[in-house]
Amino acid sequence: MAEKKYTANDIHILQGLEGVRKRPAMYIGSSNVQGLHHLVWEVVDNAVDEALSGYGKNITVTLYKDGSCSVLDEGRGIPVDINKETGRPGVEIVFTELHAGGKFNSAVYKSAGGLHGVGASVTNALSEWCDVTVYQNGGVYHLRFEDGGKLVTPLERLGDTKKHGTLVRFKPDARIFSTVDFKYDTIASHLRESAFLMKGVRFIINDERSGEKQEFFYQDGLVEYISILNEEKKPIIDVVSFSEIDSITNIETEIALQYCYEDYNETVYSYVNNVKTSDGGTHESGFRTGITRAVNDFAEAQGLLKGKKLEGSDIREGLTAIVSLKIPEELLEFEGQTKGKLGTPVANSVVSNLIYNKFTYYLTENKENAMKIIKKCMDSQQARIAARKAKDEARSSKKAKQEVILSDKLTPAQSKDYLKNELFIVEGDSAGGTAKKGRDRIHQAILPLRGKPLNTDSISLDKLLHNEEIATIINTVGAGFGQSFDIEDIHYGKIIIMTDADTDGAHIQTLLLTFFYHYMRTLITSGHIYIAVPPLYRVYKEDGKKLIQEYAWDDEGLEAAKKKVGGGYKINRYKGLGEMDAIQLKETTMDPRTRFLIQVDINDPFLVEKRVKILMGNDASIRRKWVEENVDFNKIDTFMKEVK
Repeated sequence: MAEKKYTANDIHILQGLEGVRKRPAMYIGSSNVQGLHHLVWEVVDNAVDEALSGYGKNITVTLYKDGSCSVLDEGRGIPVDINKETGRPGVEIVFTELHAGGKFNSAVYKSAGGLHGVGASVTNALSEWCDVTVYQNGGVYHLRFEDGGKLVTPLERLGDTKKHGTLVRFKPDARIFSTVDFKYDTIASHLRESAFLMKGVRFIINDERSGEKQEFFYQDGLVEYISILNEEKKPIIDVVSFSEIDSITNIETEIALQYCYEDYNETVYSYVNNVKTSDGGTHESGFRTGITRAVNDFAEAQGLLKGKKLEGSDIREGLTAIVSLKIPEELLEFEGQTKGKLGTPVANSVVSNLIYNKFTYYLTENKENAMKIIKKCMDSQQARIAARKAKDEARSSKKAKQEVILSDKLTPAQSKDYLKNELFIVEGDSAGGTAKKGRDRIHQAILPLRGKPLNTDSISLDKLLHNEEIATIINTVGAGFGQSFDIEDIHYGKIIIMTDADTDGAHIQTLLLTFFYHYMRTLITSGHIYIAVPPLYRVYKEDGKKLIQEYAWDDEGLEAAKKKVGGGYKINRYKGLGEMDAIQLKETTMDPRTRFLIQVDINDPFLVEKRVKILMGNDASIRRKWVEENVDFNKIDTFMKEVK
């Protein structure tokens, strides 16, 4: 075979915004529903940056019936004068160049969340059209882009005004995204979160599709954020907050925290210039180091430790904390395009020193509260040591296994390479038997459930451990639970919930996720929990001795499958996993090469905490009201379409 020449002519240069449209996931993380909303965040970030710099107290997001979205701020307005370097208006450059903007100039923006993103230009690139209106210097200015950022209406002056700010309205391109349906709750929760972080700034969402409208305004900011997050819990202390501007770096740090009884989780959320840093970074590391030092030093000074220092996990059990930093442009470093992890080295010491000094002072001045916190930490330490001892004994003895009732239904994986193993928690014995036949014996384990799992939202530990399904899951995962849970000991890299695509299946998913959320939350935040997505349809026909078949996960896919199979087809509408044979279940739902999985994550802590309490709490009337207002059981295919 002749070698194909590789020359300079084979190198293609993607001009302007072409690269964004070619590889959208590189810029917004994905082309699914998360990526869709990232378009909104990029524009909202610009409005927030103006408010951060002291310009404007109201930010409004509007969702329209035509599928478009607008963001209006009261800032200075994106510059409309001509840039000397390019000869083009500043606003045109901002919406057509990936790395252009005033945020690189510290004289314009002291701190900006949008700096490390690629901003409004990406929103423009991935939209059918984008209209920009600027209110500035007494004038109303407008320009319009279409078909992925092509300028169709150059900058024009429409008239006079006393307003100031920028209005950006855009319609996402359906050729790019798997769904272009903006979710009201997703955007509302994001704006609520921003309002907590920016006390004194009002965020408004107006949905013209449904008539819904909300305003978010919090004068006490992070203190209110934690108070609402923990309102169903039993606090050890009131919410305390600390803030300081570092005299050397000009990094502004604000921290709020609260300890609660009967909470086995560490809940720490961090932000930089109002951008959530979901993957943590140097500021979170500094917080953990500082609070560990503060508690240990105080406890040691009081003669409470008796030579056994508390570990960081002991100190953070039952702790809810928000760490929010405003970092000047010249010091700002993120790891990754989507700004998920802070990399600024100096942030570690700034935050560590602040929390150490401020929290030490708090403990010293509030001895009664300090002793409650120390007792909570020491109880956690004792439980951790006891759990580790019990785990070690269990490895060499069968006694521990005899103390709880375990299901004998588990079909284990053969491999001891745990991170490559997958645990399928399956609804019912019938589907469990089919899954067992279709699995990869080396790396896939099957655990069928007998009925619905226990609702673990508000029960005693004794009842929890005496429930066969829950006890079996704890034993199978192999890493303990609650305060003794250790992510390093898990026996599976993926834990996959596989249920029927109906209301009962959704209920089982919710019950299991509630358990993992309360007792193994690190499994979720570390990306180990998944939901399997079985197909809804099989379209097939026999052509002689040859079987032609296609699977579909939604009605749109069904139509495509019909065309692909051709005339004379038959359709299976799967009502449950048990209706598939082993080969069908394997190739559609279990085989890593062909399946779809939803990875479970906690993107919005406020919304998750609220939903768990509504859906799994003791008040059935609240749950019924929410279901009646939010769930349409005639549209179960909609969710499947979004996550494919």
